Amino acid sequence: MLIEEVRKRWHRTEGTSRSLARGRCLRKRCKPEFRICLALMAVATFCVATTAMAGPVPACAVVDRSALTDPATCQLRFASAATETLYAAADAQMKAGRFGEAEAALGCAATRIKNDQDLAGHYEWVRRRGVLAYRMEHIEDALGHFDCALKIAEDRKDRTAIAKQLKNKGSALRRLGKYNDALLALERSLRMQREDGDPATGAVLNNIADIYRDLSEPQLAERYYRDAMDVFGQQGDAVEEAHVRDSLSLLALERGETATATRQLEESLQAYRQAANSEYQLRIYTLLIRAAIAEGDVERARRYSADGRALVDAHRLPVHDEFRLESARVDRISGRIEPALVKLRAALAHVPESNANHAALLNEMANTYEQSGQYSDALTMLRQAHDAEKGVALAKNNRQLAWLRTRFETAERDRTIATLRQRTLVLWLIVLSTLFALLGISMLFLRRQQRTRLVEAANRVRYEEMLARYQREADALSGDRDLLQVLLDSRSEALCLLDADGRVLAVNRAARPLLGPGREKLSGSPLSDALSADDAVALAAALERMEDASAQMLTFAASEGRPALRAQLSQWEQGDGLVVMLLEVQTAAAVADTIDIPAVVPEDLASEETVSPAPDASSVDDADARAGFRRVLVELMLAAIEAWERSTGKNRIELAERSRIWCINIDDGRLRARAMERYLSLSKLPQNPRWRDVLRSAYYVMGQCQLDPPVRDELQRRVDAVLAYTRRNALV
Repeated sequence: MLIEEVRKRWHRTEGTSRSLARGRCLRKRCKPEFRICLALMAVATFCVATTAMAGPVPACAVVDRSALTDPATCQLRFASAATETLYAAADAQMKAGRFGEAEAALGCAATRIKNDQDLAGHYEWVRRRGVLAYRMEHIEDALGHFDCALKIAEDRKDRTAIAKQLKNKGSALRRLGKYNDALLALERSLRMQREDGDPATGAVLNNIADIYRDLSEPQLAERYYRDAMDVFGQQGDAVEEAHVRDSLSLLALERGETATATRQLEESLQAYRQAANSEYQLRIYTLLIRAAIAEGDVERARRYSADGRALVDAHRLPVHDEFRLESARVDRISGRIEPALVKLRAALAHVPESNANHAALLNEMANTYEQSGQYSDALTMLRQAHDAEKGVALAKNNRQLAWLRTRFETAERDRTIATLRQRTLVLWLIVLSTLFALLGISMLFLRRQQRTRLVEAANRVRYEEMLARYQREADALSGDRDLLQVLLDSRSEALCLLDADGRVLAVNRAARPLLGPGREKLSGSPLSDALSADDAVALAAALERMEDASAQMLTFAASEGRPALRAQLSQWEQGDGLVVMLLEVQTAAAVADTIDIPAVVPEDLASEETVSPAPDASSVDDADARAGFRRVLVELMLAAIEAWERSTGKNRIELAERSRIWCINIDDGRLRARAMERYLSLSKLPQNPRWRDVLRSAYYVMGQCQLDPPVRDELQRRVDAVLAYTRRNALV
């Protein structure tokens, strides 16, 4: 509202009218330039967007045409199959374990990708390359392909594809032993699927459970496995549900619950039979043999081994290493050493040394040799098993290093490309910014000048209004001298009204003759000027004690033109630390040789604190209110001094001297404001505080110092709190 008022006043002036007229003319002249600027901005924006969109396919997804399968070969093998047909063929070959055929199909599918703008084609190709590498146990390569597919999916903003690639990435990271990163990726995938209402969360839950199983947290793993089973059960996917049940059986085996594991495995075996999935049946037989051996039931283990072998013969299945190992272990435990050795040798002949099962097979052969009494051969096998384990660990470490190196090189290449694009963008932005600055600098300068003038005018008006208000409030604290003089003159007693420093504020007619000739103009000057040196010292001491007393008695010695006087000091009934002095001529019979004799003060001059009413609820409330008032008074004084010191960099002595509100004393050669210091601590605060002087100090600080708005508002709040108490208790 204040700025609006200043704006109206400013617009009334002649100079502002001319300025506004010039501004209107300037805008009319600048219209063509604005159109040019907008056109240039549009062109520059288009160029920037074109630069940013150039080459949307990441470098990791670029097809190396020189390494692709010969189109003639693709034509010969797959005829004119569509790209979707080639991808379906690759998926089928991967599922059957024929990885070479799958790789050939993917190579032919890559020849069908149109160009680098075909994001969908690149995504499908890179994703399947990752799946193929994962199936071939090239986990580092698979992770690189999954990252690349994830980047393409994020560029396309395809949330379903992003969630799927996060799941694949998490699986690859788990296989590499990076469980933290794997959990982050899988949890993000799960969160996105749940947000999108995607029901296919079972695979992600199963992968998270696998990680917790690897981290030896079976309770969390079991919880996620059961969640995954619920999801697959709701979808009616019995095979996937059986897969999860297999994982639960492994947890049960690790806990030693062989009966539970056997029951779960037999349920999975039944599900695979119904689905006619012979490959998974063989894996179940492997786990059943392991469970039977753990339970000590060798006969049942031999039966499972025979059933598995019959399944292999019936369906001509490839026998995997785990089944050969468990079958040989059954023979060894049964005492059939030769069949066990035959199976182990056959397994070792098919398993490369880099395979993780190679060391397990060697260990089992060492155990077989040991059981047959061939200790030398057993020792040889143990050494070979140890070397195989070292070789597997070293190969894994080398693969991880190679993967890290590849990631680093890829990141460096992407950073270089991003730097080049950024430089191009920066050049365009510099050109655009320069044009915009050249065309708009004059208008911005004029607008800023006008805004600055308005703000300065508003601040000036606000400051003047605040100074006027502070002056009015400070003047309201000063008493009406004329009215006070009339009131004192109406009294028959000889009365003087002094401030806390002994300065005469008013003298009535009856008191003037007692102060001696030439004292009519004593008002406004210290009373000590009309007293002897000893009496002045006694008066100063009495006044200093008056803030904590109700009344005191003094005797002033006679001087030239003035008799000896007996003075009774009491608090003024309006508070504020003012003192009423009742003067009487000292008779010869009265002896007053002390300066601090309590006396009864007239009822009309007594302070409120001399009255001691019977304690009741209202008196207790008044005491609490007064205690709060004293605390607020100290807080106001402290806040005022702090605001003064922060805004001016000067101390409290400077405040007392400049405001002329507080007296400055010299103690031990240094300046002190003892009266002011008593208002800085609640324990030292006088019983009859001079609250008007505290308010005047606050108004002085607010009127003379450049304060921040929060500081000024806080001071005003404390001032209002003091005034509220004084008005409530009729102190003003």
